[in-house]
Amino acid sequence: MKILVIDDDIKICEVIKLYLEKEGFEVVVAHNGMDGIAMFKNEMPDLVILDIMLPKKDGYEVCREIRKISNIPIIMLTAKGETFDKVLGLELGADDYIVKPFDPKELIARIKAVLRRTQGEINDEKVVVYPNLTVNLTTYEVKLEDKVIDMPPKEIELLYFLASHPNKVFTREQLLDHIWGYNFVGDTRTVDVHIKRIREKIEKDKYPWKIKTVWGVGYKFEI
Repeated sequence: MKILVIDDDIKICEVIKLYLEKEGFEVVVAHNGMDGIAMFKNEMPDLVILDIMLPKKDGYEVCREIRKISNIPIIMLTAKGETFDKVLGLELGADDYIVKPFDPKELIARIKAVLRRTQGEINDEKVVVYPNLTVNLTTYEVKLEDKVIDMPPKEIELLYFLASHPNKVFTREQLLDHIWGYNFVGDTRTVDVHIKRIREKIEKDKYPWKIKTVWGVGYKFEI
């Protein structure tokens, strides 16, 4: 799993990165709020560790921006230990709050607890979230910029499957087998037709994602 650390203290970032990598996590780091938001959109991490006192954009602003597009868990890690600061962070959407100086072992324990809780919620609901796009397979609903898009079930299933595996290429045969089943009587043009319809309904140049054709192979949901 990937964790994004947003903190302007380089030494603290190095310590966190060291401990997390020992636990098997992939770690990416940003040292200011603007870079943190950009990296969040590019990296799509599973959890964010967020400092409050950041240059360019503070942690509260970063938290607000992330919550506009994602429910990914956020743990605030900061020297601001006043009750008001904790309450504000949690009200903005943070899942936990740890005050510096901290014990790295406690941080690891908190991260694992938050991931267990939130991953369980995500897995039960079967939802993928990207900037301006939410695909909910539990309710068979697709939202683009908070507007429900009319799609038949197979288009939703195909979009959900691709979006659940960002940047991974699937052949038309693999998509047929997974979405329509091994006993489906038809050819790979079925996939092409459904991809074309999905694109017509949701794709715009301004979004940081798209369904890309990989010539001679198949398709991928590209971030």
